[in-house]
Amino acid sequence: MMVELQGIPVAPGVAIGPALVLNAEGYSIPRCHIAASDAAAEQMRLRVAIEEVSKQIEANRMQTAAVAGEETGDIFSAQLQMLHDPRLNAELTKRIAFQRHSAAYAVSRVLHNYATALRRLDNPLLAERAQDVLDIERQLLTELGAATRRPLEDLSESAIVLCHMLTPSETASLDRQHVLGFCTETGGPGGHTAIVAKGLELPAVVGIGPFLDKISDQTLVIVDGDHGRLIVDPDEETVARYRRRNEERRDLAQRLSELRSLPAETSDGVRIRLSANIEFPHEAASCLERGADGIGLYRTEFLYLSSAEEPSEEDHYEAYSQVIREMDGRPVVIRTLDLGADKMGRHPQVDRENNPFLGLRSIRLSLRHLDLFRPQLRAILRAAVHGDVRVMFPLITTLAELRQAKMLLSTVAEDLAVSGVPFRSDIPIGMMVEVPAAVLMLDRFVREVDFLSIGTNDLAQYTLAVDRSNEYVAELYQSTDPSVLSLIRRSVEIANANDTPLAVCGEMSSNPARALLLLGLGIRNLSVPPSSLPRVKKAIRSVSIEECQAIAERVMTFEAARDVDLYLIGRLRELVPELVVS
Repeated sequence: MMVELQGIPVAPGVAIGPALVLNAEGYSIPRCHIAASDAAAEQMRLRVAIEEVSKQIEANRMQTAAVAGEETGDIFSAQLQMLHDPRLNAELTKRIAFQRHSAAYAVSRVLHNYATALRRLDNPLLAERAQDVLDIERQLLTELGAATRRPLEDLSESAIVLCHMLTPSETASLDRQHVLGFCTETGGPGGHTAIVAKGLELPAVVGIGPFLDKISDQTLVIVDGDHGRLIVDPDEETVARYRRRNEERRDLAQRLSELRSLPAETSDGVRIRLSANIEFPHEAASCLERGADGIGLYRTEFLYLSSAEEPSEEDHYEAYSQVIREMDGRPVVIRTLDLGADKMGRHPQVDRENNPFLGLRSIRLSLRHLDLFRPQLRAILRAAVHGDVRVMFPLITTLAELRQAKMLLSTVAEDLAVSGVPFRSDIPIGMMVEVPAAVLMLDRFVREVDFLSIGTNDLAQYTLAVDRSNEYVAELYQSTDPSVLSLIRRSVEIANANDTPLAVCGEMSSNPARALLLLGLGIRNLSVPPSSLPRVKKAIRSVSIEECQAIAERVMTFEAARDVDLYLIGRLRELVPELVVS
């Protein structure tokens, strides 16, 4: 029976294909029902597995106690108690005998539920026991022959990945040849997993909530990345409707491709610089194919997230040089490391923080760990000999941070000069405007940089006090909130008064309706994901600045983001109807 689940759209498009269902720990456990006659055999398999795992845990206890003492070894004694808990075994038996679950599926569901319940407890000591439960689950599933990891970067067949969550690094390593799209139980609209999905041009929906136990491997599913829907076991009519939509999308893409060589210019002749945001060097070719004026944001942290090793100076240099050469004289804005919080990579640089989004991240992390920062700055200055390169510092909140970063850049240039290494030191220096503090002090900052770029993702997050990757508060994360729009307008006023170029490189600019609002607020430089370039250019070429200013004037009278978005989509439907996805 067809089921439709609602989540948060993060990467547009439609994907139709078989499901690859991964549990919370990244394992694929098919939802398997058995015949009544097989229940006794499954019960026996489970008992044998429990005994084997008991032996393994006891061996671990004895080895650990011999090396680290009896008290440390008692950690495994606690696992043994869990494994032989009568209530646990009774529930497993009930699942097999009455719900006709296979032993592996019963173990997966019951222990997953136990771990979830423990994690929700207020008592942190008890909550930590969830990891013990998951460890027991993994051992039992391995013994039952069911716990095989499915490496997402090396699939042999096309599939739509359904899982509890995907980290940015896992998303970056997805096999684009076989992964058609993905859906997750957790996540929010502005998280970095969403950004990577757009870069890979994979339809994606996040924040659906618990749903994995309702779907089995190979079930036909549809990911609607335009409206945030996951459709399970669709009927023929629904499949046909979505296939027609894909055909219409392809037809529109073909028509929009004809704009590739035309400038992003409004109907009354105002030239807009339309650049691209990229994460990976291979995206440069896509930017050129779609007529980008340059790279407005090169997110360099994905050098870390897509590799098992920390990138060397040469890794940085080669990646930047590839993009700069391919862009053939067009501007390339390289943002320095924006690591931290959910983007720390495989080798965290700091201990666990209580509130990482307000902690040691971005420029703070770089200035604290110069062994990370210096090689990147050296690589940027070396690569700058190949074209028009600009450097941009993220999450600047104080003048001291900006000055320290600029001073380090000068020091690195001096080191390169002494070493006789070819480089350029005369590159423009910019900063991201991502926190209210930066906007409030922008009249001071503007005197010390060559350009500015508003990151609407973080600006919305920090203005509204909303974690942009948290599905529970996703409805509050809105870049069109009047407070955020007021900060953008103030930034434009200060930049114009000081004759300083100002761009918007956040996800807000990739939405054609919101892009028109930004033009009305005075923005003349936009940077968007490569996949959004044709649609945003079409919107720009279909309107006059006067029409955009009227849109902005009306929007600034609204009191809620919902009213803003409803008005913007209505105006887009009037002005550029072919860009409105039904």
